[in-house]
Amino acid sequence: MQTSLEQGFLQTPEGAEAEAILRACVHCGFCTATCPTYQLLGDELDGPRGRIYLIKQVMEGEPVTARTQVHLDRCLSCRSCETTCPSGVRYGRLLDIGRSLVDQRVSRSPLSRAFRWGLRQLLAHPARFGRLLRLGQWSSPLLPAALKAQVPPRQRPAPRPVRRLDRTMLVLEGCAQSVATPNTNAAAARVLDRLGISLISPPEQGCCGAVSHHLSAHAEGLDFMRRNIDAWWPHIQAGAEAVLITASGCGAVVKEYGELLRHDPAYAEKAVRVSGLARDLSEVLAGEDLSALKIDGAGRRVTFHSPCTLQHAQQLNGVVESILRHLGFRLTAVSDPHLCCGSAGTYSILQPKLSRRLLKNKLESLESGDPELIVTANIGCQLHLQSGTRRVVRHWIELLDEKQGLG
Repeated sequence: MQTSLEQGFLQTPEGAEAEAILRACVHCGFCTATCPTYQLLGDELDGPRGRIYLIKQVMEGEPVTARTQVHLDRCLSCRSCETTCPSGVRYGRLLDIGRSLVDQRVSRSPLSRAFRWGLRQLLAHPARFGRLLRLGQWSSPLLPAALKAQVPPRQRPAPRPVRRLDRTMLVLEGCAQSVATPNTNAAAARVLDRLGISLISPPEQGCCGAVSHHLSAHAEGLDFMRRNIDAWWPHIQAGAEAVLITASGCGAVVKEYGELLRHDPAYAEKAVRVSGLARDLSEVLAGEDLSALKIDGAGRRVTFHSPCTLQHAQQLNGVVESILRHLGFRLTAVSDPHLCCGSAGTYSILQPKLSRRLLKNKLESLESGDPELIVTANIGCQLHLQSGTRRVVRHWIELLDEKQGLG
Protein backbone atom coordinates (compact mmCIF):
# COMPACT_ATOMS: atom_id res chain seq x y z
CA MET A 1 0.00 0.00 0.00
CA GLN A 2 1.40 3.40 -0.98
CA THR A 3 1.41 6.00 1.77
CA SER A 4 1.87 9.72 2.12
CA LEU A 5 1.82 10.25 5.87
CA GLU A 6 2.06 13.69 7.40
CA GLN A 7 5.74 14.49 7.90
CA GLY A 8 5.34 15.53 11.51
CA PHE A 9 3.71 12.22 12.36
CA LEU A 10 5.99 10.18 10.13
CA GLN A 11 9.03 11.41 12.05
CA THR A 12 7.72 9.98 15.32
CA PRO A 13 8.44 6.35 16.34
CA GLU A 14 4.73 5.54 16.02
CA GLY A 15 4.57 7.14 12.58
CA ALA A 16 7.52 5.15 11.24
CA GLU A 17 6.05 1.96 12.68
CA ALA A 18 2.62 2.67 11.22
CA GLU A 19 4.04 3.38 7.76
CA ALA A 20 5.85 0.03 7.73
CA ILE A 21 2.65 -1.78 8.72
CA LEU A 22 0.56 0.05 6.11
CA ARG A 23 3.05 -0.70 3.34
CA ALA A 24 2.78 -4.42 4.11
CA CYS A 25 -0.96 -4.45 3.26
CA VAL A 26 -1.76 -5.54 -0.32
CA HIS A 27 -5.55 -4.87 -0.21
CA CYS A 28 -6.34 -8.58 -0.74
CA GLY A 29 -9.35 -8.64 1.58
CA PHE A 30 -8.71 -12.13 2.97
CA CYS A 31 -9.08 -10.55 6.41
CA THR A 32 -12.76 -9.74 5.90
CA ALA A 33 -13.62 -13.44 5.75
CA THR A 34 -12.55 -13.97 9.36
CA CYS A 35 -13.54 -10.62 10.89
CA PRO A 36 -16.39 -11.02 13.42
CA THR A 37 -17.76 -7.48 13.05
CA TYR A 38 -17.69 -7.62 9.25
CA GLN A 39 -19.59 -10.93 9.43
CA LEU A 40 -22.26 -9.26 11.58
CA LEU A 41 -22.54 -5.87 9.90
CA GLY A 42 -21.42 -6.45 6.30
CA ASP A 43 -19.83 -2.98 6.16
CA GLU A 44 -16.38 -2.66 4.61
CA LEU A 45 -15.51 -0.01 7.19
CA ASP A 46 -16.29 -2.51 9.96
CA GLY A 47 -13.69 -4.92 8.64
CA PRO A 48 -9.88 -4.81 8.87
CA ARG A 49 -9.27 -3.58 5.33
CA GLY A 50 -11.72 -0.71 5.70
CA ARG A 51 -10.35 0.27 9.09
CA ILE A 52 -6.83 0.26 7.67
CA TYR A 53 -7.97 2.74 5.01
CA LEU A 54 -9.57 4.94 7.67
CA ILE A 55 -6.39 4.91 9.77
CA LYS A 56 -4.29 5.67 6.70
CA GLN A 57 -6.47 8.68 5.86
CA VAL A 58 -6.11 10.04 9.39
CA MET A 59 -2.33 9.67 9.25
CA GLU A 60 -2.24 11.43 5.88
CA GLY A 61 -4.02 14.45 7.32
CA GLU A 62 -7.54 13.85 6.01
CA PRO A 63 -10.40 15.24 8.12
CA VAL A 64 -11.30 13.00 11.04
CA THR A 65 -14.89 12.60 12.20
CA ALA A 66 -16.77 10.79 14.93
CA ARG A 67 -17.77 8.27 12.25
CA THR A 68 -14.14 7.20 11.94
CA GLN A 69 -13.98 6.78 15.70
CA VAL A 70 -17.13 4.65 15.72
CA HIS A 71 -15.74 2.19 13.17
CA LEU A 72 -12.47 1.85 15.08
CA ASP A 73 -14.33 1.47 18.38
CA ARG A 74 -16.33 -1.41 16.93
CA CYS A 75 -13.18 -3.46 16.35
CA LEU A 76 -12.74 -6.24 18.90
CA SER A 77 -8.93 -6.30 18.60
CA CYS A 78 -9.36 -10.08 18.28
CA ARG A 79 -6.58 -10.21 15.66
CA SER A 80 -8.23 -13.01 13.73
CA CYS A 81 -7.31 -11.01 10.64
CA GLU A 82 -3.63 -11.36 11.54
CA THR A 83 -3.92 -15.14 11.52
CA THR A 84 -5.53 -14.97 8.07
CA CYS A 85 -3.34 -12.27 6.50
CA PRO A 86 -0.87 -13.71 3.93
CA SER A 87 1.27 -10.55 4.13
CA GLY A 88 1.77 -10.55 7.89
CA VAL A 89 0.15 -7.14 8.45
CA ARG A 90 0.38 -6.25 12.15
CA TYR A 91 -3.15 -4.92 12.30
CA GLY A 92 -3.47 -4.98 16.09
CA ARG A 93 -0.53 -2.66 16.55
CA LEU A 94 -1.74 -0.34 13.76
CA LEU A 95 -5.15 -0.17 15.41
CA ASP A 96 -3.64 0.85 18.77
CA ILE A 97 -1.72 3.67 17.09
CA GLY A 98 -4.70 4.72 14.98
CA ARG A 99 -7.16 4.77 17.86
CA SER A 100 -4.84 6.92 19.94
CA LEU A 101 -4.38 9.37 17.06
CA VAL A 102 -8.12 9.60 16.40
CA ASP A 103 -8.86 10.13 20.09
CA GLN A 104 -6.46 13.07 20.05
CA ARG A 105 -8.34 14.67 17.15
CA VAL A 106 -11.96 13.76 17.90
CA SER A 107 -13.21 14.71 21.33
CA ARG A 108 -15.54 12.23 22.97
CA SER A 109 -18.52 13.44 24.94
CA PRO A 110 -17.87 14.26 28.62
CA LEU A 111 -19.98 11.25 29.62
CA SER A 112 -18.01 8.90 27.35
CA ARG A 113 -14.67 10.20 28.62
CA ALA A 114 -15.78 9.83 32.22
CA PHE A 115 -17.06 6.30 31.61
CA ARG A 116 -13.84 5.13 29.96
CA TRP A 117 -11.79 6.77 32.70
CA GLY A 118 -13.93 4.98 35.28
CA LEU A 119 -13.36 1.62 33.64
CA ARG A 120 -9.60 2.15 33.86
CA GLN A 121 -9.81 3.25 37.48
CA LEU A 122 -11.96 0.29 38.44
CA LEU A 123 -11.04 -2.78 36.41
CA ALA A 124 -7.26 -2.35 36.63
CA HIS A 125 -7.30 -2.08 40.43
CA PRO A 126 -8.24 -5.36 42.20
CA ALA A 127 -9.14 -3.80 45.55
CA ARG A 128 -11.57 -1.35 43.97
CA PHE A 129 -13.04 -3.91 41.59
CA GLY A 130 -13.30 -6.44 44.41
CA ARG A 131 -15.41 -4.13 46.55
CA LEU A 132 -17.85 -3.51 43.71
CA LEU A 133 -17.96 -7.22 42.88
CA ARG A 134 -18.71 -8.17 46.49
CA LEU A 135 -21.53 -5.62 46.55
CA GLY A 136 -22.95 -7.14 43.36
CA GLN A 137 -22.70 -10.67 44.77
CA TRP A 138 -24.33 -9.64 48.05
CA SER A 139 -27.23 -7.91 46.29
CA SER A 140 -27.52 -10.49 43.49
CA PRO A 141 -30.93 -11.87 44.60
CA LEU A 142 -32.39 -8.37 44.27
CA LEU A 143 -31.01 -7.64 40.80
CA PRO A 144 -32.93 -7.91 37.49
CA ALA A 145 -32.24 -11.18 35.68
CA ALA A 146 -30.16 -9.55 32.93
CA LEU A 147 -27.90 -7.80 35.41
CA LYS A 148 -27.76 -10.77 37.76
CA ALA A 149 -26.33 -12.90 34.94
CA GLN A 150 -23.34 -10.54 34.75
CA VAL A 151 -22.34 -11.14 38.39
CA PRO A 152 -20.15 -14.24 38.88
CA PRO A 153 -20.73 -16.32 42.04
CA ARG A 154 -18.17 -15.93 44.79
CA GLN A 155 -15.29 -18.41 44.71
CA ARG A 156 -13.59 -19.77 47.81
CA PRO A 157 -10.48 -21.52 46.48
CA ALA A 158 -8.62 -24.16 48.43
CA PRO A 159 -5.26 -22.99 49.86
CA ARG A 160 -2.22 -22.77 47.63
CA PRO A 161 0.78 -24.92 48.46
CA VAL A 162 3.60 -23.34 50.43
CA ARG A 163 6.69 -22.66 48.34
CA ARG A 164 9.03 -25.59 48.87
CA LEU A 165 10.56 -26.53 45.53
CA ASP A 166 13.79 -25.61 43.74
CA ARG A 167 12.06 -24.87 40.44
CA THR A 168 10.25 -21.54 40.60
CA MET A 169 8.15 -19.44 38.25
CA LEU A 170 6.57 -16.06 38.73
CA VAL A 171 2.79 -15.86 38.31
CA LEU A 172 0.80 -12.81 37.28
CA GLU A 173 -2.25 -12.54 39.53
CA GLY A 174 -3.98 -10.05 37.25
CA CYS A 175 -6.70 -7.59 38.20
CA ALA A 176 -10.22 -8.88 37.47
CA GLN A 177 -9.18 -12.54 37.64
CA SER A 178 -7.60 -12.21 41.08
CA VAL A 179 -10.95 -11.22 42.62
CA ALA A 180 -13.57 -12.73 40.28
CA THR A 181 -12.05 -16.20 39.75
CA PRO A 182 -9.23 -16.63 42.30
CA ASN A 183 -9.44 -20.39 41.97
CA THR A 184 -7.74 -20.18 38.57
CA ASN A 185 -4.30 -19.30 39.88
CA ALA A 186 -4.84 -21.38 43.02
CA ALA A 187 -5.55 -24.42 40.84
CA ALA A 188 -2.52 -23.65 38.68
CA ALA A 189 -0.33 -23.44 41.79
CA ARG A 190 -1.56 -26.81 43.06
CA VAL A 191 -1.13 -28.54 39.70
CA LEU A 192 2.35 -27.14 39.17
CA ASP A 193 3.32 -28.06 42.72
CA ARG A 194 2.56 -31.68 41.82
CA LEU A 195 4.91 -31.25 38.85
CA GLY A 196 7.73 -29.91 41.03
CA ILE A 197 7.29 -26.19 40.35
CA SER A 198 6.54 -23.49 42.93
CA LEU A 199 4.85 -20.24 41.95
CA ILE A 200 5.95 -16.85 43.28
CA SER A 201 3.45 -13.99 43.44
CA PRO A 202 5.14 -10.69 44.34
CA PRO A 203 2.64 -8.42 46.12
CA GLU A 204 3.99 -5.35 44.30
CA GLN A 205 2.74 -6.51 40.89
CA GLY A 206 -0.58 -5.38 39.42
CA CYS A 207 -2.55 -5.10 36.20
CA CYS A 208 -0.67 -6.18 33.08
CA GLY A 209 -1.50 -2.81 31.48
CA ALA A 210 -3.97 -4.09 28.89
CA VAL A 211 -7.03 -2.20 30.17
CA SER A 212 -5.32 1.20 29.92
CA HIS A 213 -3.41 0.41 26.74
CA HIS A 214 -6.46 -0.67 24.76
CA LEU A 215 -8.44 2.35 25.94
CA SER A 216 -5.77 4.63 24.40
CA ALA A 217 -4.27 5.57 27.79
CA HIS A 218 -0.86 4.37 26.63
CA ALA A 219 1.28 6.22 29.18
CA GLU A 220 -0.82 4.81 32.00
CA GLY A 221 -0.54 1.32 30.53
CA LEU A 222 3.25 1.61 30.33
CA ASP A 223 3.36 2.58 34.01
CA PHE A 224 1.57 -0.66 34.90
CA MET A 225 4.10 -2.57 32.83
CA ARG A 226 7.05 -0.89 34.55
CA ARG A 227 5.53 -1.69 37.93
CA ASN A 228 5.34 -5.38 37.06
CA ILE A 229 8.88 -5.48 35.73
CA ASP A 230 10.13 -3.90 38.96
CA ALA A 231 8.19 -6.47 41.01
CA TRP A 232 9.44 -9.42 39.00
CA TRP A 233 13.02 -8.40 38.38
CA PRO A 234 14.63 -9.54 41.69
CA HIS A 235 13.06 -12.99 41.26
CA ILE A 236 14.20 -13.19 37.64
CA GLN A 237 17.72 -12.40 38.76
CA ALA A 238 17.37 -15.10 41.42
CA GLY A 239 16.57 -17.72 38.78
CA ALA A 240 12.81 -17.81 38.19
CA GLU A 241 12.31 -19.91 35.05
CA ALA A 242 9.34 -18.05 33.60
CA VAL A 243 6.66 -15.44 34.04
CA LEU A 244 3.55 -17.62 34.03
CA ILE A 245 0.24 -16.11 32.92
CA THR A 246 -3.04 -18.01 33.23
CA ALA A 247 -5.17 -15.37 31.48
CA SER A 248 -4.39 -15.38 27.77
CA GLY A 249 -5.37 -11.72 27.39
CA CYS A 250 -2.74 -10.70 29.92
CA GLY A 251 -0.22 -13.09 28.37
CA ALA A 252 -0.60 -11.49 24.96
CA VAL A 253 0.31 -8.09 26.44
CA VAL A 254 3.20 -9.28 28.64
CA LYS A 255 4.75 -10.94 25.61
CA GLU A 256 4.75 -7.50 23.97
CA TYR A 257 6.40 -5.63 26.85
CA GLY A 258 9.70 -5.66 24.99
CA GLU A 259 8.15 -3.98 21.97
CA LEU A 260 5.99 -1.52 23.88
CA LEU A 261 8.86 -0.32 26.11
CA ARG A 262 11.60 -0.42 23.48
CA HIS A 263 11.99 3.38 23.53
CA ASP A 264 12.39 3.53 27.32
CA PRO A 265 16.13 3.47 28.06
CA ALA A 266 15.57 2.47 31.70
CA TYR A 267 13.31 -0.49 30.91
CA ALA A 268 13.89 -1.56 27.31
CA GLU A 269 16.40 -4.32 28.09
CA LYS A 270 14.47 -5.62 31.09
CA ALA A 271 11.22 -5.61 29.12
CA VAL A 272 12.76 -7.76 26.40
CA ARG A 273 13.91 -10.22 29.05
CA VAL A 274 10.47 -10.34 30.64
CA SER A 275 8.75 -10.89 27.30
CA GLY A 276 11.17 -13.69 26.57
CA LEU A 277 10.27 -15.36 29.86
CA ALA A 278 6.50 -14.89 29.50
CA ARG A 279 4.66 -18.20 29.12
CA ASP A 280 1.01 -19.08 28.88
CA LEU A 281 0.08 -21.86 31.28
CA SER A 282 -0.50 -24.22 28.36
CA GLU A 283 3.05 -23.71 27.13
CA VAL A 284 4.45 -24.69 30.51
CA LEU A 285 2.31 -27.81 30.90
CA ALA A 286 2.96 -28.89 27.31
CA GLY A 287 6.66 -29.14 28.21
CA GLU A 288 6.16 -31.21 31.38
CA ASP A 289 5.59 -34.91 32.05
CA LEU A 290 1.92 -34.89 33.00
CA SER A 291 1.84 -38.54 34.05
CA ALA A 292 2.72 -37.36 37.57
CA LEU A 293 -0.74 -35.77 37.78
CA LYS A 294 -2.42 -39.18 37.47
CA ILE A 295 -5.40 -37.68 35.69
CA ASP A 296 -7.88 -39.73 33.69
CA GLY A 297 -10.47 -37.64 31.93
CA ALA A 298 -12.47 -40.84 31.44
CA GLY A 299 -13.99 -39.52 28.23
CA ARG A 300 -15.77 -36.61 29.93
CA ARG A 301 -17.41 -34.44 27.30
CA VAL A 302 -16.09 -30.90 27.52
CA THR A 303 -15.91 -28.03 25.10
CA PHE A 304 -12.85 -25.82 24.91
CA HIS A 305 -13.34 -22.20 23.94
CA SER A 306 -10.05 -20.92 22.54
CA PRO A 307 -9.76 -17.19 23.33
CA CYS A 308 -8.66 -14.88 20.52
CA THR A 309 -5.68 -13.80 22.62
CA LEU A 310 -4.54 -17.43 22.80
CA GLN A 311 -5.05 -18.53 19.20
CA HIS A 312 -4.48 -15.27 17.30
CA ALA A 313 -2.32 -13.01 19.46
CA GLN A 314 -0.12 -15.73 20.98
CA GLN A 315 -0.52 -18.22 18.11
CA LEU A 316 -1.06 -21.12 20.54
CA ASN A 317 -3.96 -22.71 18.72
CA GLY A 318 -4.47 -26.36 19.64
CA VAL A 319 -2.09 -26.52 22.62
CA VAL A 320 -4.72 -26.71 25.37
CA GLU A 321 -6.80 -29.07 23.28
CA SER A 322 -3.84 -31.45 22.91
CA ILE A 323 -3.23 -31.45 26.66
CA LEU A 324 -6.85 -32.21 27.47
CA ARG A 325 -7.11 -34.97 24.87
CA HIS A 326 -3.86 -36.48 26.13
CA LEU A 327 -5.37 -36.63 29.62
CA GLY A 328 -8.45 -38.45 28.38
CA PHE A 329 -11.03 -35.69 28.03
CA ARG A 330 -13.36 -35.87 25.05
CA LEU A 331 -13.58 -32.49 23.31
CA THR A 332 -16.77 -31.72 21.44
CA ALA A 333 -16.60 -30.04 18.05
CA VAL A 334 -16.79 -26.24 17.79
CA SER A 335 -17.80 -24.58 14.53
CA ASP A 336 -16.03 -21.36 13.52
CA PRO A 337 -13.66 -21.55 16.52
CA HIS A 338 -11.71 -18.55 15.18
CA LEU A 339 -14.58 -16.12 15.80
CA CYS A 340 -14.61 -13.98 18.95
CA CYS A 341 -17.09 -14.56 21.78
CA GLY A 342 -17.57 -10.79 22.15
CA SER A 343 -15.81 -10.30 25.47
CA ALA A 344 -12.62 -8.64 24.20
CA GLY A 345 -11.59 -6.84 27.38
CA THR A 346 -13.91 -3.88 27.89
CA TYR A 347 -15.71 -4.44 24.57
CA SER A 348 -18.66 -6.22 26.19
CA ILE A 349 -19.21 -3.09 28.30
CA LEU A 350 -18.60 -0.47 25.62
CA GLN A 351 -20.30 -2.29 22.72
CA PRO A 352 -22.98 -4.38 24.47
CA LYS A 353 -25.30 -4.95 21.49
CA LEU A 354 -22.60 -6.32 19.19
CA SER A 355 -21.06 -8.22 22.06
CA ARG A 356 -24.30 -10.02 22.92
CA ARG A 357 -24.83 -11.03 19.28
CA LEU A 358 -21.36 -12.51 19.17
CA LEU A 359 -21.95 -14.25 22.51
CA LYS A 360 -25.17 -15.84 21.25
CA ASN A 361 -23.42 -17.19 18.15
CA LYS A 362 -20.46 -18.46 20.15
CA LEU A 363 -22.57 -20.28 22.73
CA GLU A 364 -24.61 -21.96 20.01
CA SER A 365 -21.35 -23.24 18.57
CA LEU A 366 -19.91 -24.32 21.92
CA GLU A 367 -23.08 -26.06 23.13
CA SER A 368 -23.91 -27.85 19.89
CA GLY A 369 -22.08 -30.98 21.07
CA ASP A 370 -23.96 -31.06 24.40
CA PRO A 371 -20.85 -30.84 26.62
CA GLU A 372 -20.84 -31.42 30.37
CA LEU A 373 -19.14 -28.06 30.79
CA ILE A 374 -17.27 -25.36 28.90
CA VAL A 375 -13.65 -24.51 29.63
CA THR A 376 -11.60 -21.57 28.43
CA ALA A 377 -8.26 -19.84 29.03
CA ASN A 378 -9.12 -16.20 29.70
CA ILE A 379 -10.97 -14.49 32.52
CA GLY A 380 -12.93 -12.10 30.31
CA CYS A 381 -14.17 -14.92 28.08
CA GLN A 382 -15.02 -17.06 31.11
CA LEU A 383 -17.23 -14.42 32.73
CA HIS A 384 -18.79 -13.39 29.41
CA LEU A 385 -19.66 -16.95 28.40
CA GLN A 386 -21.04 -17.74 31.86
CA SER A 387 -23.38 -14.74 31.62
CA GLY A 388 -25.18 -16.35 28.68
CA THR A 389 -25.47 -20.02 29.65
CA ARG A 390 -26.60 -22.26 32.49
CA ARG A 391 -23.74 -24.65 31.81
CA VAL A 392 -20.73 -24.33 34.07
CA VAL A 393 -17.84 -22.36 32.54
CA ARG A 394 -14.39 -22.81 34.09
CA HIS A 395 -10.75 -22.18 33.36
CA TRP A 396 -9.34 -25.37 31.87
CA ILE A 397 -6.69 -25.77 34.60
CA GLU A 398 -9.49 -26.50 37.07
CA LEU A 399 -10.14 -29.80 35.30
CA LEU A 400 -6.59 -30.87 36.14
CA ASP A 401 -7.03 -29.84 39.77
CA GLU A 402 -10.32 -31.58 40.48
CA LYS A 403 -8.80 -34.47 42.36
CA GLN A 404 -7.44 -31.97 44.83
CA GLY A 405 -10.94 -30.57 45.40
CA LEU A 406 -12.35 -27.34 44.11
CA GLY A 407 -13.39 -24.42 46.32
